[in-house]
Amino acid sequence: MTVGAFSEWRKLPVSLNELCINTTLRCGQSFRWHNVPDSDEWRCVIHGRLLSLRQDPNDLYYRTYRPSKSPSSPNGNNKNEDDTTTTTITSLLTNYFNLSANLTTLYTEWSANDPNFRKKAPQFTGIRILRQDAWEALVSFICSSNNNIARISQMVEKLCLNYGPHVASIGGRAYHGFPAPEALTADDVEGKLRSLGFGYRAKYIYQTAVMVAKEREQGWLDSLRNPESPAWGTEAAGGGEMRPEGREGYREAHEKLLELQGVGPKVADCVCLMGLGWGEAVPVDTHVWQIAQRDYKFGKGSHKSLTKATYDAVGNHFRKLWGKEAGWAHSVLFTADLKTFSDRLAATKVKVKVKEDVEVKGEDIRVKEEDVEVETKVTMAVPLKRSFTEDEVKTEDDEEKVDTKPTVVQASSTRRMSKRLRNR
Repeated sequence: MTVGAFSEWRKLPVSLNELCINTTLRCGQSFRWHNVPDSDEWRCVIHGRLLSLRQDPNDLYYRTYRPSKSPSSPNGNNKNEDDTTTTTITSLLTNYFNLSANLTTLYTEWSANDPNFRKKAPQFTGIRILRQDAWEALVSFICSSNNNIARISQMVEKLCLNYGPHVASIGGRAYHGFPAPEALTADDVEGKLRSLGFGYRAKYIYQTAVMVAKEREQGWLDSLRNPESPAWGTEAAGGGEMRPEGREGYREAHEKLLELQGVGPKVADCVCLMGLGWGEAVPVDTHVWQIAQRDYKFGKGSHKSLTKATYDAVGNHFRKLWGKEAGWAHSVLFTADLKTFSDRLAATKVKVKVKEDVEVKGEDIRVKEEDVEVETKVTMAVPLKRSFTEDEVKTEDDEEKVDTKPTVVQASSTRRMSKRLRNR
């Protein structure tokens, strides 16, 4: 078992409007982030490091797990090493969460061009497109075929536990990195994955791993990345001229991904958007197709069903609305439609008429029409985010125990009912 300790909590100034990890990490982009039970803390191995995150309205708090104490420098001072680690992790988080883009500005632009986005966006601020490892995104979205977020997460967890490098074990949970392509090329991989419940996806994962590891030149997958959205540690460059169907580099990446096993147009677009940084990629599955039909008048005329032509038409329509970050804007609407976040629907006042028989002091009363105001109280559990105190931002060797039980709040609303009471 790896023995070590977490570093002290450090903070990165970023508001909830610019990044909400509770939404971004649960909306079907990455499938490895673990929400520590009974807390608002999230953990994941990124670039070989176990990171732990928390957030309040103004700051993102982070700490890293150190497998063992590093030996002191000759003068016994590790301050420079700590400073380097802080700079490194800040740089990693800035890249991973794509923090260089001003999200408030993007939301404003998208809202100005689209009344439907303007209506739904206020309940779903802070959603960012992650800059994930391209190989991880590729395998994860091969797993997404005919699947849901919970089951995809389970499959990805099994992949990491069985084939990924072990980084740490904390509180009875093992944390592994994502396996490299080479780790999934052994002859017994397909059979093992089938035994783990991957079904037909096992064959696709194995064959694609062989193609990437043995039949493509090293670095092939990352060569498809958008130069404007580089991998961590790489300088940004121009991404080309935007066209209705997307930039040339995006179209090339999309076509090359289709050569791989288990990769169709939707999976290719997911990888382009969330693994290669092509913001104009718009993955269209049956869920997004329903949004297009309901909110954007698709499903009529030549676009009655989700064909290749309709798929392209939906993507082109969204790119026309939202520009080269169309996939990002589309992900906000996708998230807004997930059942996981249905509790964010705004409460509304309704006027109703009710007819019912009631009993008061043992007497039957018949309802008649008469307008009366009836106050309805709704009790709901709302997890409230809170700021860290100075005592909490410190080195911790053990699991942190914080009372994060939802606060129970009562919300009152008034509705008008039609009642007329007459004693029998």
